Amino acid sequence: MDLRHTVRGRVLLPGEDGFDEAARPWAVGVHQPVSAVVEAEDAADVAALVRYAREAGLTVTAQPSGHGASGDVQGVILLRTGRLDRVEVDAEARTARVGAGAQWGRVLAETGKHGLTGPAGSSPAVTVAGFVAGGGISWFGRTYGWAADSVRAFEIVDAEGKQVRVTGESDGELFWALRGGGGDYALITSIELALYPAPSLYGGRIVWPAARAGAVFDAFRQITANAPRELSVWINRMAPPPPAPPMVSVDVTYLGGDAEAKALLAAFDDIGGSLSDSRGLMEIADLGTIAAEPVEPSPMLARTELLTGLDDATLETLAGADLAPLLNLQVRHLGGVLAEADPVGGAGGALAEPYMLYLLGLRLPHLTDAVQAKQVALVEALGQAVSGRKPYTFLAPADNAAQAFPADTLARLREIKRRRDPYGVFRANFPVLD
Repeated sequence: MDLRHTVRGRVLLPGEDGFDEAARPWAVGVHQPVSAVVEAEDAADVAALVRYAREAGLTVTAQPSGHGASGDVQGVILLRTGRLDRVEVDAEARTARVGAGAQWGRVLAETGKHGLTGPAGSSPAVTVAGFVAGGGISWFGRTYGWAADSVRAFEIVDAEGKQVRVTGESDGELFWALRGGGGDYALITSIELALYPAPSLYGGRIVWPAARAGAVFDAFRQITANAPRELSVWINRMAPPPPAPPMVSVDVTYLGGDAEAKALLAAFDDIGGSLSDSRGLMEIADLGTIAAEPVEPSPMLARTELLTGLDDATLETLAGADLAPLLNLQVRHLGGVLAEADPVGGAGGALAEPYMLYLLGLRLPHLTDAVQAKQVALVEALGQAVSGRKPYTFLAPADNAAQAFPADTLARLREIKRRRDPYGVFRANFPVLD
């Protein structure tokens, strides 16, 4: 049967008008040699596509927004779920039912009307489904753990093309794998997500000249050493293209009032000489503006590592190393609930490392090699402060799933993949069996 007669959504094939744009990932420059792009109309369309792929011996990969693409998709069918974007909030139950194509910005706009928040990350353009499938490091991860830990139920299409609701009670094994183990086991069409009260949310960014980097990093280490779980602090060394000057900044959120937040962050105010300071009480819907990340596809080339701590040598490297040609060096404070093993949690498990390093440059022909070389050099300079593990949601095209999980977790995920998808109908951005 022809693919166009199988699904009701738009189907694009190589060479057709619009195919290249439809197949493009969020990280422009990552090539996706897929055999077709299907834009599903609804969950029934997703199920029809899976049945088609299984009967034809083909493979499907899902990318709601294109974030996290690896490029390892030769000959597969690329499923876009952007039209599955319904958002329903049950304020009394403190839950949201979120379609696979719904982005965090829209979800927070709806939850914020009720003084509730979900475990969102830095970008309003990332989908909830893609975020939680990889675990999801949220602004509020120190308080509530992985974003995936907040999932109460999935609606999925399994490898037989059946639509199924999955909970911890109905199918504990699959529920565990879907919460942070990637997209190798089923196609998510909808998620029921726990929400959290946020009657008061404080957040914003402080920016200083680059010359203050040493003092800002010292204050960052001091504040994060004893930060309560409600406080999240991320630090950036920013090196924008000339003529913009290099800068250092901190991004913060606090689940509480402004007086408490200011007291906790007093060491930053003691530095003085800031260029701007946007901190204050804010609307939940505006959470995605703090980090000021691009919301349109961009030629970004990133590398992420987890750090075991911030000793003097590590801090000196982070604060003082030459960044060119990178655009940003970011360190996020983790810890809190993220570091605690939950016996009924998802595949992410405990994240023992207290900090995450993110190195960002541009994926452009004249810069790619130099950006990658600088990323390698910085990681090597940090030595044993780099643990070797990487969060699944931050894996890059040169990485693989084995870097995201302990050996026993990876073995369990691989066994679930073999049992649940023996014919290889599904392919995650970073497959557990590769």
